[in-house]
Amino acid sequence: MISPSSFGFVADFLLRETAMVCEPGKEYLVEARLLPLARAAGVADVDRYVDLLRTDAVERGRAADALTINETSWFRDLAPYQAFTDVLLPQLLAARQDRRHLEIWSAACSSGQEAYSIAMLLDESLPPGWTYRIHATDVSPTMLERVRAGRYSQVEMNRGMPANRLVKYFTRVGREWEVSADLRRTITTEKINLAAPLPGIGLYDFVLLRNVLIYFDVDVKRDILRRFRARVAPDGFLMLGSTETTLDLDDTWIREAAGRAWVHRPRQPAGVRPATGTATATSPATPSTSHPTRLTTTGA
Repeated sequence: MISPSSFGFVADFLLRETAMVCEPGKEYLVEARLLPLARAAGVADVDRYVDLLRTDAVERGRAADALTINETSWFRDLAPYQAFTDVLLPQLLAARQDRRHLEIWSAACSSGQEAYSIAMLLDESLPPGWTYRIHATDVSPTMLERVRAGRYSQVEMNRGMPANRLVKYFTRVGREWEVSADLRRTITTEKINLAAPLPGIGLYDFVLLRNVLIYFDVDVKRDILRRFRARVAPDGFLMLGSTETTLDLDDTWIREAAGRAWVHRPRQPAGVRPATGTATATSPATPSTSHPTRLTTTGA
């Protein structure tokens, strides 16, 4: 097992470089993630590898990449995707009739399942003549390479991919499944550390920042929400994870129910309402636990 001093060094540099909090009790995770890197570097164990990290900035970059949490699946949690097609998308279509184009940001996109899930829904739901772009960003270069490749193992496909969409959007390539070229063309990628100043990446109609704030401390959460406020269109939407909220963190956001999920919208000055109207402000029902094949889409 990794020594306390080695774990402390890893936790400190991970906090410094990514703002992620690695608390005591995660020693097993650090050990598992760093052991393959130790072997590749030709050192005997993780403690000796950490000694290497103390002086090798390039190796620290590899370690930070390996320690980034990359848990994801297709149509994860289902309810947010139902909220998107049933509640949010109709409002955005009404508000964007002039340009007939949607800009979407999948922040902390991991290996891309979230971005491609949204792309499938848009392909099935948008009226003729509409276009869209999904900007997929992550702190991990390895994950961004996977997004661009759009290739997934059978085990990954088994995690939430409905059979009808597997047939429609994927081709078998060797032992992997490759997403269609048409969908890949709608995705752009960029390395972005959410805890650092955001680059000039534009204004978005819909932003997904799901299941990532939980890894940061309160001050970093507040800073991220403040900076994201300038990236969401005045009548756009921010979607957080099911256990995440802006409450008690940033009062410049309004939290609203959208079907079985919650969304957040930029708070407008007194007397000004978002052009698209608002979602129904009632408590959402318990998220559905049905299989993703039951996901309904507008116009599908």
